Amino acid sequence: MGSAISADNNKVGRDDIAASSSSSTGLGDLPESCISCVFMNLEPEDICKLARVNKTFHRASCADFVWESKFPPAFKFLLNQVLGGAGDDDQQKLQNSFTNKQIYATLCRPNRFHSGSKEVWLDRGSGQVCLLMSSKSMKITGIDDRRYWNYIPTEESRFKSIAYLQQMWWVEVVGDVEFEFPQGRYSLYFRLQLGRASKRLGRRVCNVDQVHGWNIKPVRFELSTSDGQNALSECYLHGPGEWANYHVGDFVVGPSGGPINIKFSLTQIDCTHTKGGLSVDCAFICPTGLSKQNIMMKRENIGKINN
Repeated sequence: MGSAISADNNKVGRDDIAASSSSSTGLGDLPESCISCVFMNLEPEDICKLARVNKTFHRASCADFVWESKFPPAFKFLLNQVLGGAGDDDQQKLQNSFTNKQIYATLCRPNRFHSGSKEVWLDRGSGQVCLLMSSKSMKITGIDDRRYWNYIPTEESRFKSIAYLQQMWWVEVVGDVEFEFPQGRYSLYFRLQLGRASKRLGRRVCNVDQVHGWNIKPVRFELSTSDGQNALSECYLHGPGEWANYHVGDFVVGPSGGPINIKFSLTQIDCTHTKGGLSVDCAFICPTGLSKQNIMMKRENIGKINN
């Protein structure tokens, strides 16, 4: 009898453990509001990864206040550019029609403005603003004379076109942009190539026959801002047949906010020799912490915020 009682007691113990195990709480039992509050302190990419854990996490990741916390301080200015200069009413209609997560995803995709000559997006990892400016948005000395410069269609440019210099004594490319950036330090680059790339029998080839004059004197890069910042650098162009990002300079945006005007240029105006064979794709501005080698490739994959 004693052994029977012992067996019964063991069975009851096992049943209690099983009942306790089946009623234990899991991640799905956490309140959505608590999860959302945690998400406010995470990067957008991490939020999207955790949204796959379960349905509770997914619902928590869609909370408007989570994504509102990821909007940059210059959100209204940025949205105005994306909407093509629309007013406050249109911005409000957009915010009423879409969730903040959908608006954030829209801002993370390449958005054209200024008649399609410029492109802006939020880096989806950091939420910081990146700006791309095509060669057609710049003032190029002699661009209207086909003996010197030509616009050439190409798949190697985000804007499907580059400015190509055949030969000239005075080389001057000047850009000007006014934009509202969040507080931080930013870097500006020119994307250039010596030579003219094309495709032959499906393979990339680069004609460098017209490349000359760039090894005699360095190219001068300059940057100035409306609040008095200046940068200057000089370097020789290198690597025929390969696109390269040439650093123009850095500037700092303070906490005061408001648009800042940036002027930048590329010049080689030594008239003792001609220069030729230069391809100008674009200039771009990005937070100094982002890798200049990856910024052009990253923009092909931006905007992938899960719905």
